[in-house]
Amino acid sequence: MTPPPPSTEAPRPSSTTGSRLASLAVASALFMEFIDSTALSTALPALSTAFGSDPVHLKLALTSYILALAVVAPASGWIADRYGPRRVFMTAMGVFLVGSVLCGFSRSLAELVVFRTLQGVGGALMVPVGRLIVVSSAPRERLVSAMSWFTMPALVGPLVGPPLAGFILKIADWPWIFFINVPVGLLGMLAVLRFVPPLHQPYPGRFDRKGFLLAATAITSLVGASEVVGMGLVPVAVQLGLWGLAFGFIAAYIRHALRVERPVLNVRLVRYDTFRASLIGGTVVRVGLGATPFLLPLLFQVGLGWGPLETGLVTVGTAVGAMACKPVAPGIIRRFGFRSTLIFSNLVTAALTALPAFFRGWTPVALMVVVLAVGGFMRSMQFTALNTVAYADIPQGTVSNASTLSVVTQQMGLSLGISFGGLMLHLARGDAEGVITPSQFILPFVGVGVVTALAGPLFRRMSPEAGASIQGRRRMAA
Repeated sequence: MTPPPPSTEAPRPSSTTGSRLASLAVASALFMEFIDSTALSTALPALSTAFGSDPVHLKLALTSYILALAVVAPASGWIADRYGPRRVFMTAMGVFLVGSVLCGFSRSLAELVVFRTLQGVGGALMVPVGRLIVVSSAPRERLVSAMSWFTMPALVGPLVGPPLAGFILKIADWPWIFFINVPVGLLGMLAVLRFVPPLHQPYPGRFDRKGFLLAATAITSLVGASEVVGMGLVPVAVQLGLWGLAFGFIAAYIRHALRVERPVLNVRLVRYDTFRASLIGGTVVRVGLGATPFLLPLLFQVGLGWGPLETGLVTVGTAVGAMACKPVAPGIIRRFGFRSTLIFSNLVTAALTALPAFFRGWTPVALMVVVLAVGGFMRSMQFTALNTVAYADIPQGTVSNASTLSVVTQQMGLSLGISFGGLMLHLARGDAEGVITPSQFILPFVGVGVVTALAGPLFRRMSPEAGASIQGRRRMAA
């Protein structure tokens, strides 16, 4: 790719409508990603049968994607600034589509993991670069609205994904879960070409190769350690070695990042209170978010004996609740502020994340749907506030750095959540290999609920006026 001419300022759309259309066009990538991930979660039991693998081991199909995303994402900000956000975004969508087609042709779990990794490389550029386009295009006073529009189409993915996967598995085979990405992705690419302006960022300088290698090794070691801990797959000495390697490289990267001018992940941004709260609290919360899509299909299809279509129609309640939240989220945040919104939504989300532990065959389906819908509403409220307040105090020139660091930590939280959910289920099963009963899901769901609640104290430490400059409220008198 030939880099565009350097520019010191990114042009913004000339109207609110232009900014909204750009947000919706970019969100088409998230729409495609969420269809893919939620459909795959619903299809895990079918893939377990097709590949002859233990259902718990199928979490590799989820974590391999997230690992690739987390490893490559640190370079996304530099790449976007160097070659132009729109050009990079289009290329990333193309890589994701190629990976999707190859996933559909997989004939073993190993092949699926490899091609899911390729998908992750595309996703690593799509998500942070897409957010960079939205944040750079929208005026500060319209940022909450722009982020809400940006995330709303992505919520249609989880709404469509589970029942779509169930329908596909009822009339066809699992590869069509991946092939469905092709028409969605092509339409999204046309929308991006039509509505997203060719933004140019300031020249980013030299790429931090050493920092990238340190960060990539640290992330890979951390995900690898979390995947094997307590599973009996490798000796304890190897597990301890992976954890030591992970924390050693994390420390080495932080020391490196504080010494160079342009690190690949700018950890200096944690000095901003709002960004730090969003980064650390959001990572903790995403442990619950990562575990839930992995655990719910196994609970319904393996534990309760449901079919994939019934599972998809019930789990869609989460997406319905999230969709219902998006139009009202900006008004609620303006009314109560970021701090109060985050504290309350975290408390309710933690409780509702744990409740599926007690779903049984005699539990009314309507009650299950209500629990999942309310949980989706509160989780969506929490993430809208988290994703927006992160940029409240960030200087405009460091938006791409902040976006990249946010995406990496978010994906690490999701990956750790899947690994944690798998570990809790493995421990609950004990020696009962091949047998999964509803009672064995009590420990996993309660565990992720407790972890989710750990973000609450972090939010309580925020100032009551946190994010006041972007939430449309007047600052309270001191």
